[in-house]
Amino acid sequence: MTARAVVGAAIVDDLGDPTVVLGARRTRPAELAGLWEFPGGKVEPGESQAEALVREVREELDVIIAVAAPVAGPPDGVAINDDLALFVHWAMITSGTPTPGDTHDQFRWFTAADLIATDWAPADRPLLDQVRTHLGIVG
Repeated sequence: MTARAVVGAAIVDDLGDPTVVLGARRTRPAELAGLWEFPGGKVEPGESQAEALVREVREELDVIIAVAAPVAGPPDGVAINDDLALFVHWAMITSGTPTPGDTHDQFRWFTAADLIATDWAPADRPLLDQVRTHLGIVG
């Protein structure tokens, strides 16, 4: 059985020359509360990953995004568990300001250096090096 896709948005300040990426701090479930993630959610039947990402980010952050290319990662996504796999795409806010809701209590713009000193959700961690490289810092 193929894992169900979960999408996340690596929202940057500028798709052409990014300097920061947006992280969202989880409030639930309990095992993820307090950890940072790239916001997003599950892809519904009939949705593309990009469509799901626009919908989920609008619901979670109350912003509209433009979705760009996927962040380089495993072709089958990062395994969250036996049933779910995470795919993260680059994105940029085109309208609105992130607003905390029931799944996130805080948002923060991270520089490449900030990413390594932050406690990220396990599924997002394997993609942090790619995000850091995209923001201009390796190692």
